[in-house]
Amino acid sequence: MPWCTECDRFLSPPSVAADGTCPTCGRTVDPGRARVATDDSTPPPAVADDEESPPIPWHLKALAAAVALYLGFRAWQGVEWVAQRLGG
Repeated sequence: MPWCTECDRFLSPPSVAADGTCPTCGRTVDPGRARVATDDSTPPPAVADDEESPPIPWHLKALAAAVALYLGFRAWQGVEWVAQRLGG
């Protein structure tokens, strides 16, 4: 989030002027981790080349495994249900 030290507040990225100044006081703002506006039409990368992505939290991995097991079980129930309807 862009931060203006003069105004002592956060700014939304679209409200910051193209030259990186605060719309209220006109001073240069600290961009923080906001994307820098570019002149070309190519979008900026989500993560800088020199910056590592944070690791995936363990509880998100556990949730994904639980969802995969649940959906696999429900798919197996669906196959059994179809087999019973077609076979009997």
